[in-house]
Amino acid sequence: MSAVIAIAVADIRKAYGKRAILTGVSFEVQRGELFALLGPNGAGKTTTVEILEGYRKADAGAVSVLGLDPVRDGAKLRPRIGLMLQEGGIDNRTTPREVLRLYSRFYRDPEDAEALLTAVDLGAAANTRYRRLSGGEKQRLSLALALLGRPELLMLDEPTAGMDPAAKQATRERIAALRAAGTTILLTTHELGDVELLADRVAVLDRGRVVAYGTPAELTGAGAPRVRFRLSARLADAELGALAGAVGGAGARVAVAGAGAAYEMTGLTAAPDPALVSSLAGWCAERGLLLTELRLGARSLEERYLELVGADVAADVAADLGAEAEGAA
Repeated sequence: MSAVIAIAVADIRKAYGKRAILTGVSFEVQRGELFALLGPNGAGKTTTVEILEGYRKADAGAVSVLGLDPVRDGAKLRPRIGLMLQEGGIDNRTTPREVLRLYSRFYRDPEDAEALLTAVDLGAAANTRYRRLSGGEKQRLSLALALLGRPELLMLDEPTAGMDPAAKQATRERIAALRAAGTTILLTTHELGDVELLADRVAVLDRGRVVAYGTPAELTGAGAPRVRFRLSARLADAELGALAGAVGGAGARVAVAGAGAAYEMTGLTAAPDPALVSSLAGWCAERGLLLTELRLGARSLEERYLELVGADVAADVAADLGAEAEGAA
C-alpha cells in the first residue's frame, strides 16, 4: 500500500441473503485529506464504513486501512482510528467527564479529558447526566471520544446532526483544524454544505455503487454550462425564446426555474463569459427589468447530488407510499 494512501477500497461487495448492498465499490482516501462519502439512506454508506472499521467483512474485494486489513489486523488498527457515531451506547447515568476519564484508560497516550471537554464546549455540561444532554451536546461528546486516542484516521458519522447553527460552525472549524494538522478524515453526512466547505474529495454512493467520484469542484462543474438568474418581474412565455436567442445564441433555451421570476438558461455551446453577462444585463435594461440575482456555471453540490440520486430517491419514496396505500387498503 502506498505511503500516501490511508484507505484503499477495491471492488468490495456485500449482500445479506439475496439482497445486494454493495455491488463493486472502489475508492481511495489519501493521508491527510478529508474524504466525504455521500448517498441516500440505503445506498450502502453504513455497510461500507462498517467494513472499513472491521465490524463487517466484505463478501468480495479488497480493503486496506492504514496499511492493515481491518478484520485480520483489528487489534493493531483500532487504537489508530477515532470513530464518531450518531448513537454510541453511552450509559445514560454517566457524565461527559466520567465517560472521557473512563475511555482514556484504554489508550497509552490519550488526550487530556479536561482539555477535550473545553475543546468541544462541554465544560458547563461536564457533570450533567448523559440522558439530560441535548442532541448537540451528545454529538460533541461523541466527537471528544473520537479524538481521545489521538487518532491518525477519524471516521465521522453526521458530526453536526442535532446542533444549533453556532455549534455547527464551531464543529466545522474543529474538523478543518484537524485536517490542517494532518489527520485523515472520512466523513459521512447529509449536510452537503459541510461537504462543499470541508471536503477535498467526494464519492457518491447510490444503490450499492459509486456514481460520482472527485473533488467538489469536479462534481459541481460536471455537465453542460448553464446560467441561472432572477429578475424583478416575470417574463411572458413569448419573451423566453427571444431572450435565449439574443443572449445565448442558437440552441440556447430559457425556462422558468422555480416559483416567481427565477430562470435557467441551458443549451449553451460555451461556458458563460463576460460577453454573455453583458448581453443579459443589456437585454434586461432595455425592458426595464432589474437583474436581482445571477449564478454562472457551477451548480451547488446539493443540486448535483440530487441529479445523481434524486430520481432513485423519488422512485423509492413513491414505491414506499404505494406499498403503504396497498397495505392500508
